[in-house]
Amino acid sequence: MPVIILSALVIISAILHLRAEYYGPKRGVYLFKPLTLIFIILIALLQKNPVSGLYRYAVTLGLLCSLAGDIFLMLPRERFIAGLTSFLLAHLCYIAAFTFETGRALSPLYALPFIIYGVIMLGALLPGLGRLKVPVIVYMLVIMLMAWQSLNRWMATGQRGSALALLGALLFVVSDSVLALNRFKRPFASAQLYIMSTYFTAQWLIALST
Repeated sequence: MPVIILSALVIISAILHLRAEYYGPKRGVYLFKPLTLIFIILIALLQKNPVSGLYRYAVTLGLLCSLAGDIFLMLPRERFIAGLTSFLLAHLCYIAAFTFETGRALSPLYALPFIIYGVIMLGALLPGLGRLKVPVIVYMLVIMLMAWQSLNRWMATGQRGSALALLGALLFVVSDSVLALNRFKRPFASAQLYIMSTYFTAQWLIALST
């Protein structure tokens, strides 16, 4: 029951965040963006899926790093590199959770869709990256590895929780892709709606896998 209540609070807080993004006041963004992640972290702490302690701790640490990244990216003077680093650390935590839970690596064949997608995205983004070229390439490699390893875990275990984590990882890729295209390619008005709805859903699903 607490998880159901917290999930409802996640939805309400996410909607209020998006409303503040588009209609204000700005303080609503500062309040509801981190609050949504805090509710998701509480869900991760309350879940009772059959996972190792390492998995639960790594995912929780990843969510905390994501919370730090959210705060960096919404500050009045946005700290993009600090935010990117925080999310990079979050993905490394998720990779650790997905990898050490199964103890095996995927066939390169299963990595192929992620490699192709990463190459296409980088091809679209590179002209607009400027001095951020190296950090964005590193981040792209790490998030593709994270998604690949979430697929590995699902294939190895077949558990409901691993399916939730896989879906969350894929939505994270979608969210970051839209964010990158909006920032480095061509801004569009509905970007925040797509970025944040997929982002919050991704984190919620990963939290539910613990």
